[in-house]
Amino acid sequence: MIAIGCDHGGFTLKSTIIKYFDENRIKYKDFGCFNTESVDYPDIAQEVCKSIVSGECESGILVCGTGIGMSIAANKIKGIRAACCSDTFSAKLTKEHNDSNVLCIGERVVGQGLAIMLVENFLNAKFEGGRHLARVEKLEK
Repeated sequence: MIAIGCDHGGFTLKSTIIKYFDENRIKYKDFGCFNTESVDYPDIAQEVCKSIVSGECESGILVCGTGIGMSIAANKIKGIRAACCSDTFSAKLTKEHNDSNVLCIGERVVGQGLAIMLVENFLNAKFEGGRHLARVEKLEK
């Protein structure tokens, strides 16, 4: 299951991603927000990330205006490796090389079509392990 959340600046793009999930029968849990009224992005990031650390969800998508705030908030949580991506190569490689478990996207930075491609690349990528494993283990210390 994929955890998904946004702040008010990412609500429209989160809705687009959820539509993609529904159309492709991808299981997800929506942690909000549920409209464009102002909310604090660290609260949403914390709820999404807690679901990943607990094992309830396998990975997460966080959306805000730029993706940066969500990325900073998510990376404060032990066990989370969040990456703010705006190109498909990075969205794929962050999973393959860094074993990232959260993709952060900025609604004001990427369009809807690109956002779906970012999500697809992130979700379809697999951690390569090997030489990357020792580096990820260092991040966890």
